[in-house]
Parts: sequence; C-alpha cells; structure tokens
Amino acid sequence: MLEKNLHPDKLEAGCDEAGRGCLAGSVFAAAVILPPDFECELLNDSKKLTDKQRYQLRPVIEENALAFAVGIVTAGEIDKINILKASFLAMHRAIDQLSLKPEHLLIDGNRFTPYEGIDHTCIVKGDSKFQSIAAASILAKTYRDDYMDQLHEEYPMYDWKKNKGYPTKKHRAAIAEYGPTAYHRMSFQLLDKQLSLFD
Repeated sequence: MLEKNLHPDKLEAGCDEAGRGCLAGSVFAAAVILPPDFECELLNDSKKLTDKQRYQLRPVIEENALAFAVGIVTAGEIDKINILKASFLAMHRAIDQLSLKPEHLLIDGNRFTPYEGIDHTCIVKGDSKFQSIAAASILAKTYRDDYMDQLHEEYPMYDWKKNKGYPTKKHRAAIAEYGPTAYHRMSFQLLDKQLSLFD
C-alpha cells in the first residue's frame, strides 16, 4: 500500500520524470498534489502498470488532484546541460506551473537541484512508496508517450510508437540507416560501439 505523505501537516507535491534513458525526444516530468483523503487501489509506480492501466489512471489523478502540472525539457536543451540536470529542470518547470504552491516536495530518486523556497526530500524508488510520486510518474509517462506517438507520425522508420525513443535494436538500426533526427539527443551514444555514424 502506498503512503499518502511524508509530512501530513504540509501541502506536499510528488515529482517524477519519464524518458531519461531515451535516445530521442524530450524528457518529461510531472508534479502532483493529491488531497489527503485520496484513495485509489490501482495507483502504483507507472513501470509496474500496463499501458491501459496508466491511461485509465490519468483522468482519475487529474480530476482528483488539488493541483498537477507537466514540465518538458527538449533534446536540444538536454544536449546543452546533460540529462541529469535536464530531469531536474523538467521537475522545476512542472512545479512552476502548479496552481497551488507546495510546502514540501517529494522527489523520486537520490538527487535534486533545490527549488527555491520549498524544502524537498529525495526518495529512492519513491514511485513505489508514495501516492503523489506514483501519480506524477503516471502523468509524466503517459504525456511523454503521447508526444512520442506524435513524433512517430513524422518519423515512422524509428519505431517510436513502440520504443518511445528508448535504445532498442530496431531504433539503433534505424539511426544507423537514416541518421539522427532533430529529436535525437546528440550527446547520447546513439549507436552501438561497433556501429559508427562515420563508417
């Protein structure tokens, strides 16, 4: 059973990101403030749910949350600042957009760039421990999946509808054949070491 909050006396937002290990596309993050009496048995870490369950849960989270927002950092920005900083920036952008200002942040993972004026606690595997982080993981994942599905229409040969930009064999083979797109993260190793863009 997921815990409701770390500080029951504070307005707490859970934050998580999606798409950190991808070769293509933006990284997405969500921030969610759930009401103290929120109950949902299905809610869990997005990685433990099916695609269908995640999309079932998204409207439940959005309709019940006191506030939620999604932040995005593009592939070009990732290349400039690195993926770790980009993940934190995406979280900051999500927090910036919340209609309520949280008094505490629960961050999935072990590191975070402090958000000015709000204390935070980093929780390793937080998306399988706290409701608000699990909710944020679902929003970040589903909004990013929708975005990769849209990009797939533009570049179907990379199979983004299925791999969502992650480094599958088919994705790497398409990069080897067609080269990278404007959506690829050029600071990442796009090809297997034995394949080179300059063979």
